[in-house]
Amino acid sequence: MTDEPVNRSLGARLRAVRRAKGLSLLDVESLTSGEFKASVLGAYERGERSLSVSRLVRLAEVYQVDPCELIPEAEPSTVVDLTRLEELSEEQFGLVESFLRAVRRMRTRPPDSEAVRASDLQLLSVILGLDRVDADQG
Repeated sequence: MTDEPVNRSLGARLRAVRRAKGLSLLDVESLTSGEFKASVLGAYERGERSLSVSRLVRLAEVYQVDPCELIPEAEPSTVVDLTRLEELSEEQFGLVESFLRAVRRMRTRPPDSEAVRASDLQLLSVILGLDRVDADQG
């Protein structure tokens, strides 16, 4: 019996990284000379099949990312309300924009995602010169 929530979460992360790299399932099959069949990779991404650690590491090599980037975050994310950025000064806005761009690059997130970790918000508060950033306030 498989752990479906874990497989679904891992599969969603695998799909997000593959898409962020601009690869289709067939592209991955071709890049790996059939080592990863498109149908099997699709089953991993849908959470229908479990993925061994060695296969996960190999996929990370194919995607040219650290294997940790393929593992879903255990730390809860906070969604940043981008509409509140207009309340910042121009200098603060530029810092936040640079910060979010760096987080996205580090995490290989798809372009439509802006989730950050609570620890990231602590760093952002230091960058902005604030005592703290209240996650509930965005």
